[in-house]
Amino acid sequence: MIVVDHQSNRVNVSVFGEFTLADYKEFEEVVNYKVKFEGAVDLFFDLRQMADFTLDLAWEEIKFSRAHAHDFNRIAVVTDSQWVTWSAWLSQTFVDADVEVFSEADEAKAWLEAGA
Repeated sequence: MIVVDHQSNRVNVSVFGEFTLADYKEFEEVVNYKVKFEGAVDLFFDLRQMADFTLDLAWEEIKFSRAHAHDFNRIAVVTDSQWVTWSAWLSQTFVDADVEVFSEADEAKAWLEAGA
């Protein structure tokens, strides 16, 4: 399950439990709308409560990142998982955004606000 919140030039996503393709599609809809009407946006992903993700979601994330390579300014990922950290760095190869991984949400939000 995900919770998506958006504000001016930012999309905030928190994942709880399994991150599914349906959840990712919900995220994509919000991002597509924001990019269409506001231009490039920042992303905040809180993945500390994510239990797992589906394989089809991983493939969709790669396709989406490639299609939106120039639509993100900064991407902050909050996680305690080494696997998620590694995959966040890997996804940076598909986008020209600044990607940073944090263990604390407040630090991630401060970093995003400093770049605004």
